[in-house]
Amino acid sequence: MKIAFYTFGCKVNQYETQALRQQFAAQGWEVLEFDHQGGWDAVVVNSCTVTAEGDRKTRQLLRRLRREHPGAAICLTGCFPQAFPGPASAIQEADVVTGSKDRRGLSDALDRFLSTGERVVDIRPHQPGEGFEAIAPVREFGRRTRAFVKIEDGCENFCAYCIIPTARGPVRSKPMAALQSELEALARSGYQEVVLAGINLSAYGREWGGRLIDAIEAAAATPGLRRVRLGSLEPDVIGPEDFSRMAAAGKVCPQFHLSLQAGCDATLKRMGRRYDTAHYLSSVEEIRRRFPQAAITTDLMVGFPGETEGDFLESVAFARKVGFAKIHVFPYSPRPGTVAAGMAGQLPPEEKRRRAAELIAAGEVLRREFLEGMAGTTQEVLFEEGGPGGQEGYTANYTPVVVPEIQDLRGRMERVVIDGLAPGEGQLLGHLAE
Repeated sequence: MKIAFYTFGCKVNQYETQALRQQFAAQGWEVLEFDHQGGWDAVVVNSCTVTAEGDRKTRQLLRRLRREHPGAAICLTGCFPQAFPGPASAIQEADVVTGSKDRRGLSDALDRFLSTGERVVDIRPHQPGEGFEAIAPVREFGRRTRAFVKIEDGCENFCAYCIIPTARGPVRSKPMAALQSELEALARSGYQEVVLAGINLSAYGREWGGRLIDAIEAAAATPGLRRVRLGSLEPDVIGPEDFSRMAAAGKVCPQFHLSLQAGCDATLKRMGRRYDTAHYLSSVEEIRRRFPQAAITTDLMVGFPGETEGDFLESVAFARKVGFAKIHVFPYSPRPGTVAAGMAGQLPPEEKRRRAAELIAAGEVLRREFLEGMAGTTQEVLFEEGGPGGQEGYTANYTPVVVPEIQDLRGRMERVVIDGLAPGEGQLLGHLAE
């Protein structure tokens, strides 16, 4: 029997899909790469529900799969069914529907459908106090030269715009012993860089008195691992002592995705965020004091309900003040089931698009300034791809670099002198150091 997987959404979803691939392979399934040509007996769609647009894309893909592959068993899993079990269960194109809680149970649900021909809907609700799901650790990431490690699940922040606490449940953290075992196995497999990922990564260990820095120090102390990279961080949880210990660990990558959402205190308050711009800026200053040439990246939302033109311009000005290395800009879209969806002051789509375009343009200027500032420096680059245009990889602060070398450097970490911007690619151009 042959099976394929399609993933929407974040690094945690990608990790979980890879774990499912391993699980099905261990049970005797032949795992194929997803393409619309098919050739598989079953397909799993791992969904994201951060936006209503994500749900629409999931529905669209399921309809297409049913139309093009009428004989295949189609499984819908992930955050969409977990957050909206009624609408997800009503999608008749899916033969099996499960949520984000019981990943290991997906194979049993698919077996039941294949045995009986009867549709299976098994969405198990999250419960207070539930533990971290011990899915099989991921040992292989295809052609990737870095490994992802899911160490945390769930979120309890309940920001006004966000459905994720409903989709993912309470905070649960991977036990330290299991984490250490997984890190050691990845190092033995030859991975030099690991990315610690979670739904609310900063909350790691909260339920049993641990902290994220404990996981970071464990990763940095693992022989064979040379880089430890972090997923998105919440600025109200990570403080000066954490950054000090990260710097002392010696292997933490100087790239910090510090979630902002808005650079205006009034907007942050309406969003239900738990910090203000002064606190955020102090975190940025602490990072830069501990990590020279750190890349600070973020997410910024425009058009949140009640956001005035003045609020928006305040956000743009704050972004410039911080000097982000990269900004992910997105217009607010109402999410059913959230507080913000019912708020007064909803902005028209065209105004949100205008603000997004303006902020994107400002972000592009900041990005170019950051890249130009790296010219003349020498960086360690972990190479990932190669081709006629040269060898491509990433610096520790996650800046893409291309080196015009013919020799295959994939999987190697080499010192590179940065010459400047590569033409039209948003990359840096460099050459191997002597």
